[in-house]
Amino acid sequence: MGLKNRLAEDRQVEVQADRGSIAHWRQRLLDEINLDDLALLSLTQRRIRLEKVVGHILSREGPVLSDKERGNLIRRVVDEALGLGVLEPLLADENVTEIMVNGPDDVFIERRGRVQRIETTFANEEQLMQTIDRIVSQVNRRVDESSPMVDARLPTGERVNVIIPPLSLQGPILTIRRFPKPFSIEKLVSMGSLDTATGILLASLVRARFNCIVAGGTGTGKTTFLNALSAFVPGYERIVTIEDSAELQLQQEHVIRLESRPPNIEGAGAITIRDLVRNSLRMRPDRIIVGEVRGGETLDMLQAMNTGHDGSLVTVHANSADDAIYRLQTLASMSEVKIPFEAIRDQINNAVDVIVHLDRAADGVRRVGEVAVVASTRREEFRLQSVMDFKSSPLTAERKSAGTFVHNPLPRHVAERIFNAGETVPSVFGVIDDDDTTFVRGVDA
Repeated sequence: MGLKNRLAEDRQVEVQADRGSIAHWRQRLLDEINLDDLALLSLTQRRIRLEKVVGHILSREGPVLSDKERGNLIRRVVDEALGLGVLEPLLADENVTEIMVNGPDDVFIERRGRVQRIETTFANEEQLMQTIDRIVSQVNRRVDESSPMVDARLPTGERVNVIIPPLSLQGPILTIRRFPKPFSIEKLVSMGSLDTATGILLASLVRARFNCIVAGGTGTGKTTFLNALSAFVPGYERIVTIEDSAELQLQQEHVIRLESRPPNIEGAGAITIRDLVRNSLRMRPDRIIVGEVRGGETLDMLQAMNTGHDGSLVTVHANSADDAIYRLQTLASMSEVKIPFEAIRDQINNAVDVIVHLDRAADGVRRVGEVAVVASTRREEFRLQSVMDFKSSPLTAERKSAGTFVHNPLPRHVAERIFNAGETVPSVFGVIDDDDTTFVRGVDA
């Protein structure tokens, strides 16, 4: 059944339930059940038990409904009592990647890269706040007038942001970003996010322990792509992941997952990304993977890359590969350690090997827009050499994006490092020799 039809039936059920609202039946359910007994059951067992109880209540007291209407009403009541109410059907739809609640009457979703408004609404602001409280309480957070902003995540991994009045002028705002099951590079190639040759090159770069930065704007798929790249880290290496909200889903056996912690109610006890980066250096990691750098922890990450932790993977917000490297310089300068820009440039030139920039097209398709290697050394001005560019074409008549992946030769020092690690370079790239001539030494993609 399509989401639109399901939501329409839900609305029809609410109209026909003339004995009261969903809240009425939820209250009747709470009157009938023993919460202590319910706490001993698993989530699946709880849902089955509650569905049976609601069914009995409706048989005694409920309106006359068809089997389909009755089933939908039971599901809505149980969702309200056990889950996230009207959001449950949206979370059950795998095609919905983002849920944006702009107050109780405005709900938008992103499906297949397109944002659209849907008919689902909350009964009132109180119901929306109950849903928000249920989400944040699962991770021991709170949201109220004294703490009107919160970042959290659902047990299933979705990232949640909440902001409420007085900061929000249109009621509570809830944003849920969902992350799909981990995509492989092969899957991303089949989706048109990159071409086969670029996929082979990136796999070789990760296995050869190049330090890679994944850059892009909001919603371009940085975390998804970072997950895909991490699949090429050998299984025998010890990996430490560091995130604000644990979203990475690495498949290797030896993975230590660390997550930052916000301040408690008294404003104390915060553990930052920077604290975790520093601590990770004492954990004997072969690789450090940071979900995103956005402040002073960038300097610690650069120092880790420069002191024997090759092969690290990081994401950063930036509008291009060029912007990414200058943004790293700005973020590193936000540390309380006062270091001249020239020294920071030295750190970046020595630490960062590759920048992969992701774009999001007008039709919502995410692609690798550029792969660039850092050609500058020491305290030189930053120089990037693009080895792959996506050249966009005008939108088609169906408003679809199109273009071509263009490959450029690799610098010799990059190619030699790949070859010395026993990896390969697709022949479409070629290699720039010392006399600026290009030769081919690789494999066909």
